[in-house]
Amino acid sequence: MRETVYVLGGGQTRFGELWGKSLSDLIREAVDAAICNTKILPTDIDMVIVGNMVGGETAEQAHLGTFASSLLPHHPPALRVEAACASGGLAIHTACAFLESGKAETILVIGAEKLTDVAGEIVTSALMHAGDAEKDSPSGLTFPAIFALTAASYMHRYGLTRENLSLVSACSHRAAVNNPYAQFRKEIPAALISKSPLIADPLRLLDCSPISDGAAAVILSTRKESPVRIAASQLANESLSLLDRASLTSFVSTRTAFESALKEANWNRNDIDSIELHDCFSIASLIHLEDFGYAEEGQAIRLFRDGDSDKAGSLPINPSGGLKACGHPIGATGVKQVLDCFKQLTMQAPNQVEHATRVMAHNLGGVGATCTVHLLESI
Repeated sequence: MRETVYVLGGGQTRFGELWGKSLSDLIREAVDAAICNTKILPTDIDMVIVGNMVGGETAEQAHLGTFASSLLPHHPPALRVEAACASGGLAIHTACAFLESGKAETILVIGAEKLTDVAGEIVTSALMHAGDAEKDSPSGLTFPAIFALTAASYMHRYGLTRENLSLVSACSHRAAVNNPYAQFRKEIPAALISKSPLIADPLRLLDCSPISDGAAAVILSTRKESPVRIAASQLANESLSLLDRASLTSFVSTRTAFESALKEANWNRNDIDSIELHDCFSIASLIHLEDFGYAEEGQAIRLFRDGDSDKAGSLPINPSGGLKACGHPIGATGVKQVLDCFKQLTMQAPNQVEHATRVMAHNLGGVGATCTVHLLESI
């Protein structure tokens, strides 16, 4: 980073099926919590950036930058960004760019989504806007089906068993038990995950992150200091459709964003103490970890089988519960991940990783079409 970008803190709503709250209610709650928790004046904020994917389709509200700005007494400049499920990560990345350029000194970053107040087919259709409208949607593909193709290819190539795949979701559910903001706070054994209803063979219901409502907000600054800084912020992309990929079991965007982030921060992968990983589907976690280089191709399951992924393991993965158990309100996820990293580094996490000083937030959009990676460290 050209400038030191400090994370002052933030706040969030609980994630889940929040029938009694509108999208605007969720944003207000997250913003109020962020300002209260960071103890800054609202007028200290000189820009607002909102990450959101489908506010227009599911909440009939698309002009969210201006709405969020109107919550502050001085109506600072604001904008909304979108990158499918990486909308929150893109909002953080955009804020870092503005801060590094000097166009702003303190930015309120919000991620929010309201998905549960409309029919399931409306949500499914809206989420498929993250895919290729000409190559994917006409064939009837949905994201569970697309990731099921990825899972089937992976299992065929590397011999991953159904029973072992279930260890991934079981890890996330164990971690979420202590998280008061999580949608699902119940441990679920791997054996039950393997028996949950089939969604798209070989993926079952408990392999899939849920439809969720929620919002999260963080405040970043180059003017005000804190014990946590963003060491790297990177964005990468690849082809929109899975049909245009050389491989079904690796995401170029993840590899590129991660390698660029390590270079920017001057870290190596073994410097990272904990990861908030984009586990939209259980198979995605294994692919990401191999793309990061923490395991050889086809071998990432050992991290879950041997306990390395647990809080006390050598590489804690999703101590918040991840998307799978904490919930996945699309635009909120990437912002919530950075907030969870901040909590780990300031000893405020409900599932605290001991001696964590360097952590990572990894946010994916589409089937790896967009990826953001943020590295955070205590100073």
